[in-house]
Amino acid sequence: MSIKIIGVGFGRTGTLSVYTALNELGFPCYHMKEVLLNTKKTDHHVREFFLGTQKTVHLDFWLRVANSPEGTEHDWNEVFENYSATVDFPACCVWRELIKFYPDAKVLLTLHPKGPRAWYESTLSTIYTSETMWQFKILSFFIPKVRKAIDMSRKLIWIRSLRGTMVDPKRAIARHNEHIEEIKKEVPSEKLLIYSVDQGWGPLCKFLDIPAPETDFPNVNDREELRKTYSNAAMVAYFLLVATVLIVAGLIFAGIKIIG
Repeated sequence: MSIKIIGVGFGRTGTLSVYTALNELGFPCYHMKEVLLNTKKTDHHVREFFLGTQKTVHLDFWLRVANSPEGTEHDWNEVFENYSATVDFPACCVWRELIKFYPDAKVLLTLHPKGPRAWYESTLSTIYTSETMWQFKILSFFIPKVRKAIDMSRKLIWIRSLRGTMVDPKRAIARHNEHIEEIKKEVPSEKLLIYSVDQGWGPLCKFLDIPAPETDFPNVNDREELRKTYSNAAMVAYFLLVATVLIVAGLIFAGIKIIG
């Protein structure tokens, strides 16, 4: 299997709905969910990443990408072997490399239906939370898998792709718009679809030259799932912090007794 559709739109531009739609159309699709859960099922909660025992093969690959200079060649089939489409972070961060590696693929640029400001606010209140919550620093210290995910995201998404702009809405939106213009300039128009999920099946299926399903276009929003994920992460962080304090206190108490 080879990648036929390269999604180049940033995360939080309807990519989860597009991911669901492409799977329904028969294009096994890659998404950040695949990185975290190493599964093509859609009924898992992201919180399993923090509490479960899934292998981190895909995460290890993307961490190597993040630690490599921009433009470095990789064997992308290592993670995309079983997929024919990709959307969302982290793959959209390396869209130039993917277009070079899969020259026959079509390019799909997803945009937030409500515009760049809505994209920024959605990103800031959801996936960027891992950069701002102190609890994730606690989790990173104790859980290698979380440490890898945050390190990969910071280097590849927030620094390389977003250029460190998320702390300033004006700069972040400017970078978002710059990203769009770069794609429009570098990708031939006949290979590019600029798309938002409120357009439904029509433009997407026409672009892919396949009939549109009679079902409604998927409307998937993982905001609530992410909220639960971060709530669970905070609970685990509090537990680890309290457990550490108790252990240290116990060791100090034992040491005092021995000395006494």
